Order: sequence, then C-alpha cells, then structure tokens
Amino acid sequence: MPKTYTGKDIAIGFDMKRCIHSRNCFLKLPNVFDPDRRPWVDPDAVPAEEIAAMIRTCPSGALTFSREGAEENPPGINRMTVQENGPNAYHGNLRIKGEPMTRATLCRCGKSRNMPFCDYSHVEAGFEATGEPAPSGKDAPGESPREPLEIISHENGSIEARGALEITSGTGKRLHRGTRVFLCRCGQSRNKPFCDSSHKAAGFKAPGDA
Repeated sequence: MPKTYTGKDIAIGFDMKRCIHSRNCFLKLPNVFDPDRRPWVDPDAVPAEEIAAMIRTCPSGALTFSREGAEENPPGINRMTVQENGPNAYHGNLRIKGEPMTRATLCRCGKSRNMPFCDYSHVEAGFEATGEPAPSGKDAPGESPREPLEIISHENGSIEARGALEITSGTGKRLHRGTRVFLCRCGQSRNKPFCDSSHKAAGFKAPGDA
C-alpha cells in the first residue's frame, strides 16, 4: 500500500511498487529523502516548494505530493522517453488501469513482476535495448496534444497508447508522433520500442486490462 508522510505544508505520497530506484530523490534532496533513516522521508526538512519541484522530476511517479494551491499538472505534450537498457518513461495526462497519473515507467523487458510497471527486473535480467532507436517515420500529432493518453495492456501482448503521444529517444530526438501506437513489453521485438508481434513466437505471458 502507498504511504503518506505529512508535514506542515506538504504531504508526500510514496508507492514502493512503482519505484525504479533511480535515486533521483536522494541525490537531489538527501536531507528530505534518506533510505538509511527511519522514517526515510522528512517532509519538513526543506521548504515545500523545493520538495514539490523535485517530486515533479520523479520518473516513475512513485513519489507524489499534495499541497494546497500547488497541485501537479500534466505537461503540455504527452511524452514517452525510451531509456537505454531500461523502461519507457511516460510524462503527461495519463490514464493507466483507469487511474489518472502524470508520470510512470512501464516495463519493456518482459520480466517485471508488477506489470505494466517497471520493477527494475531489467537489471537482473541483463536486458539490453538502445535508447536511440530508429524513428518510425510517423508524424501525426492529432488535434490536442494534451488530451488524455490511455495506456492499455493487452493480455499476453503489447501495450497500446491511445491518444496524442510524442515518443523521444533518451537524448530528446523525436522518434514518433501519433494518436495510436503499439509498444513492445515482451522484450523480444526486433523493432523496439515498437511491437512487431514477437510476443506470439516467444510465448509471452502477462495479464491484460479487464
């Protein structure tokens, strides 16, 4: 279950199941987030503005905040970033399993025990995939780049992103822009990050959305 750490001016939420251990929080605000301390979160260590700004950069969305008059809003463009040897990182007006989110990292190695989210299994599995793949050649942005982006897991198959989405490489190069795309989550596609139906030959098994 997610935990909440409540301070005078901000409440910090943490969902361990979504954490990918990027250490982003500790490296930026070690006096607030210290894994060697219990409790490991001190919401009063620095001004709430600093904490909120840092949490907005948490790639997985494991950290969230609640603060009167300063709620987190999605960016102007829904974006997916392909991470070298790692997950796909989403930032936007997301809907995953019906739940609104602004940030999430989704598995693309096929080994996560917390599908569709990344749980860092790619490291143990030795997953290798470039963060600079070839562009798809598609450039169809849709009418509203900030429209909700529905992330749909298909049973034993790909992840479908339905809604305006821009896909970029790890260095920000545009790879794809469109309103519907199927993305590999079995780790076997020869056209990563895009699905090429390799999950069928691989016998990939993973739950889908009801």
